[in-house]
Amino acid sequence: MAPKRAQAAGASAPPAVRAPARPQQPSLFTRGYRFVTSPETSSMVTSLAVFAVAVGVLHSSLAEALVPAYVFQISN
Repeated sequence: MAPKRAQAAGASAPPAVRAPARPQQPSLFTRGYRFVTSPETSSMVTSLAVFAVAVGVLHSSLAEALVPAYVFQISN
């Protein structure tokens, strides 16, 4: 009689031989979304968003509306 082949611990193996199923780790996007929406980090996320908007506005042409008119008269 030919010897039997050894089977890998896969789905066809008996339950006692099968490796225990590990829960799948969440993806990077999922972990990032959970971090941003967490109540523990809400104040930090809000302050970073306000800072980013402020930098964007001050870097754009809208910042000229914030400069007083007399600054342009003195420099010209």
